[in-house]
Amino acid sequence: MTARTIIALDAMGGDCAPSIIVEGATRARERASNVNFLFYGDRERVRPLLDAAPEALRRVSEICHTDEVIASDLRPSLALRQGRRSSMRLALEAVAKGEAACAVSAGNTGALMALAKRVLKTLPGIDRPAIASLLPTRTGECVMLDLGANIECDAENLVQFALMGAIYSRVVGGVDQPLIGLLNIGVEEMKGHDEIRTAAAILRDRPLPGVFHGFVEGNDITAGTVDVIVSDGFSGNVALKTIEGTASLVTGFLRMAFMSSLPARLGYLLARSALRRVEARADPRRYNGAMFLGLQGVCVKSHGGTDGEGFANAIGEAFDLVDRRFNERLRDELAVHYGVLDSLSAGGAPDPAGIEGANVPPISLLGSAV
Repeated sequence: MTARTIIALDAMGGDCAPSIIVEGATRARERASNVNFLFYGDRERVRPLLDAAPEALRRVSEICHTDEVIASDLRPSLALRQGRRSSMRLALEAVAKGEAACAVSAGNTGALMALAKRVLKTLPGIDRPAIASLLPTRTGECVMLDLGANIECDAENLVQFALMGAIYSRVVGGVDQPLIGLLNIGVEEMKGHDEIRTAAAILRDRPLPGVFHGFVEGNDITAGTVDVIVSDGFSGNVALKTIEGTASLVTGFLRMAFMSSLPARLGYLLARSALRRVEARADPRRYNGAMFLGLQGVCVKSHGGTDGEGFANAIGEAFDLVDRRFNERLRDELAVHYGVLDSLSAGGAPDPAGIEGANVPPISLLGSAV
């Protein structure tokens, strides 16, 4: 019998919780039969929604009651002190205790990061976790991190992000030797602040699970110039929201253009299937679900304003990361990498086989097929 994956859900996190949490779990359950859900939240609000859900979901779900909720505007420092019995923290503690394989939340990003770091702890060699996600490009997909967890980063933080992003690209994206780029205001070596130029100098000299490309600019993200985009959380979050806004703007322009006249509407009928494929590929819900890389446990952050389909994809991301044992592979590759650095400092030579690894097939996200 196939082992069941238990997923802890912060049922109260997000703009439309708990309804979109239950809807997302319903959709995710339809796509993967070997999952169980622990809903952490207010029983009086969650129970009616579960009672109205399909029997297939009710059969594999349990409500873990708490009436404490982390507000969307609560500062991370206060979340650490005041959220000991919150739905968000209890979901994370279920992972730490081994009661669940992963946690998914659409709640306050800063609070989730602070609580996850406190409850799950960081992997050896990692100072700060980073939010990472796949983004669509002209050539396929790229990994981008950090997307908002760390507003300010020093050079070593950026180097650690590059290392984790490259491993993520290999395991999740199936890229054998990912190209790594540092997001900057120009590609020239003298461009950027001291931290990013120092990080670039370090990455040029260190053995990596990939190839350091150098600096990249904002237009390189969607162009697919590199497989991994590394930035501080401030720049990464601004870039992500800009990409999402631009996609929405272009979609709106197309809709207006096709409704502008009768010939345009006829043209839409002819191009409808192609336009739907484009819209599906650019749909931000498809890429909803960003992992907190660098923790000793799988924690996935959903966009707070997503709908049930988007939250289902976040659950799917968490499920696939557990199914592929991503965190164990990340930990093992980090150990190899830092072992290589130790041997270099002792005067030894790195073992190329130890840092190149195997070509890993990509993860197929639950429900993300066009």
